[in-house]
Amino acid sequence: MFYWLTALSDGGDLFNLFRYITVRAGLAFFTALVFGFLFGRPLIDLLRKRQGKGQPIRSDGPETHFAKQGTPTMGGLLILSAILVSTLLFARLDNPYVWLVLGVTAVYGAIGFVDDYAKVRAGNHAGVPGKVRLALGFALAAVAAVVAIWMHPPELENQLALPVFADVLINFGWFYIPFVMVVIVGSANAVNLTDGLDGLAIMPSMIAAGSLGVIAYAVGRTDFTEYLGVHYVPGTGELLVFCAALIGGGLGFLWYNAPPAAVFMGDTGSLALGGALGTVAVATKHELVWAIIGGLFVVEALSVIIQVASFKMTGKRVFLMAPIHHHFEKKGWPESQVVIRFWIIALVLALVGLATLKVR
Repeated sequence: MFYWLTALSDGGDLFNLFRYITVRAGLAFFTALVFGFLFGRPLIDLLRKRQGKGQPIRSDGPETHFAKQGTPTMGGLLILSAILVSTLLFARLDNPYVWLVLGVTAVYGAIGFVDDYAKVRAGNHAGVPGKVRLALGFALAAVAAVVAIWMHPPELENQLALPVFADVLINFGWFYIPFVMVVIVGSANAVNLTDGLDGLAIMPSMIAAGSLGVIAYAVGRTDFTEYLGVHYVPGTGELLVFCAALIGGGLGFLWYNAPPAAVFMGDTGSLALGGALGTVAVATKHELVWAIIGGLFVVEALSVIIQVASFKMTGKRVFLMAPIHHHFEKKGWPESQVVIRFWIIALVLALVGLATLKVR
């Protein structure tokens, strides 16, 4: 919205600053952060009043989690509201990539909200049946895939870019659509599985958003893409504003989610954040790099898949409990230790992912 003030600029005044993506990204970050600080406590009080017993605690989970009984969920509403307001204020609203990512974020947030509401109302972990959630998620991802293909330049349509190898593209043809569906749905559910400890999911999500924001800005500029040897995707630079808003909203939420959490983000936040990050990766043609940057989420998801597969085939469990962060809790690691060490891993993987931009 503020971008349109540049029409009033003569090139040397304050309005001219809104032409720069980096300026608007900074403003989006601070707006989302302040939004979180201002509305966090009122939202938590409202959720606590409406939910009564709060998010149901797993009876088979670590014993330390029973102390969290009564903590409200759906805190993701705070993050999503901050992102939405900040992005609409500072991103260019004539940019289709902005609307693509906002749309995926909002719809996944709605799916998560319905699931959280069903859990709170029933007082258990059943929620919306998993098959229904997956069906809705894949349907949305299919639409996003088709729209993304339409937005990409003709030379990049249905193409998979390989990291490290400059100018190498693999033509997936129509198989690119199911590939994108797996990327987006997998991202959404991987972040959802990671959201099991206070602050565990939100910090890696912010780290990933920062990394993908840098990538989006770089691939949206011809001078950067020529220097780095990556593919130019015009228009993706505006996604830096969205990613900055996500970081600001995430920090505002973390203020209340830091141990001991006053609120959980719930599926409302985790599904939306995962879907958003996966969509940014698709938009920027960095799906494989996203697997590196979001490696922590990948490991969390794989731990569940391995655990389920092993138990069904052999009757034995590989981990003491899945997802893997619960495994380390069962081994005696304090929750704060698990969280901080996983943050460190997320940061290292993000730096490795960003390094692929230069290593060609």
